[in-house]
Amino acid sequence: MEYTSTYQSLRTQFDLSADEVMFTGSNISCRTFSFTSEVNSGMLSAIRGNSAYDDLFLLPDERIFENQSFTYPVFLPGTKARYSRAIILLHGLNERNWTKYLTWAYYLAEQTGSPVILFPIAFHINRSPQSWSNPRLMSTMLTQRSGYLGEVPGASFANLALSNRLTDNPQRFATSGRQSAEDLEKLVRQIVTGNHPLFEKGTNIDLFAYSIGAFLAQIIMLSNPGEYFTDSRLFMFCGGAFFDQMDGTSKLIMDKKAFDSLRKYYIHDLGTKADPHPGLADYLKSTRLGMAFTAMLASGKLKSFRDSVFEKLKSQISAIVLKNDRVIPAYGTFEAIKSNIEVIDFPFDYSHEIPFPVGEQGIADKVDAAFSEVFSKAACFLH
Repeated sequence: MEYTSTYQSLRTQFDLSADEVMFTGSNISCRTFSFTSEVNSGMLSAIRGNSAYDDLFLLPDERIFENQSFTYPVFLPGTKARYSRAIILLHGLNERNWTKYLTWAYYLAEQTGSPVILFPIAFHINRSPQSWSNPRLMSTMLTQRSGYLGEVPGASFANLALSNRLTDNPQRFATSGRQSAEDLEKLVRQIVTGNHPLFEKGTNIDLFAYSIGAFLAQIIMLSNPGEYFTDSRLFMFCGGAFFDQMDGTSKLIMDKKAFDSLRKYYIHDLGTKADPHPGLADYLKSTRLGMAFTAMLASGKLKSFRDSVFEKLKSQISAIVLKNDRVIPAYGTFEAIKSNIEVIDFPFDYSHEIPFPVGEQGIADKVDAAFSEVFSKAACFLH
C-alpha cells in the first residue's frame, strides 16, 4: 500500500458525522457509533481551575459536554454481520482530529481482517470543544498566556488548550486517564458481552497504541479492568517508557511550563506534604487502576508489581520505537517492558509527533517504505 496516496485519499473521504463511509476502490468501510461516558461526575467536578486568570479552557471539567457524549469510528474489513476479533487504536497526546490515524486503521483492518476501533482519549479529538482547534482564537489566547507567564519554550496555538489545562491543574492528567480507562472498560464490556452491533459475544480484544496511548495501554494491561484483557495483545509504536523518561515539551504537544508542572507534581509532590490534591494519592493507592498508573510513573515505583505482570505478558506485548524519538526515547521502553522491542531509524527527517511526513518533496517512496516496515510488523503481531 502506498501510504502517502492513501493518506490523501482517506482524509478527503472520512466523515466522522456520517453513519457509514465506503472507501473508494476498497472493501474497507467506516461506521460511526455513539458513546456516553459514565465516569463519576464528582471526580470531574473536583477539578477546578487554580489559575489567576480565566479562559475558555478552565471551565469545570464536568461542564465540557463534548467529553461526555461523543462518537467513535470503526474501520471494517468486508461486510460480515458480526466479528469475533477487534483492535482498539489509542492515539497520542493533544490530538484534535483523526487524520493522522486514518491510514493506520485502514492498513491494520485490511491486513488483519479485524475491525479497528479508533477510540478518543478524554478531552481529545471530538471529545473537546471545537474552539480548542480554532487557530485564530488560539492565537489570541496564546498572546494572553504569554502576557501572564512571559515567553514559554514550546508555546504554540496548537498546544495551547492542553498547556493551559495542565499548567492550571496537573491533576487533570490522571483524572482524564482514569476516565479514558473506565470508558474503555465500558466499551469492551459492551463488545465481549455481545451488546455491540458489530461483535459476537466473547470477541477477543487487542490494542494498537501510539505515544501516550501506549502509556494508557500499559496501565490497562497492568490493571486488567473487568479481566477483559487477560488474553489481549498489545503492539506499541513510539511508546512504552515510564512517565519520568518522557519529554512532552513540543509545539504539537504541550509547552515547557505545562510539562514542568506535570513532572513536578507526579514525580516530586504526589502523595507528599506538598501535594495540594491528597485525594488523588489516596485513590491511586486504593485501586488496581491507580496502582498501575503509579507503576508507570517511574521505574522505582511498585516495581515488583509491574515486573511480575509484564513478565507474564511478555509474549503478548511488542513494540517498535524510533531511534531519534526525543519525546519517548527508546531506552525508556526497554527499561519498562524489557523484551520484544525493535529500534528503527528512517532515512529521512522525522519526529515522534510526525513519524511519517506527508507532502515533503522527494521522500514519498521512503515514507511509504517506512510505514510498511512498521505496520506490516504490527499487523503480523495482531493478526
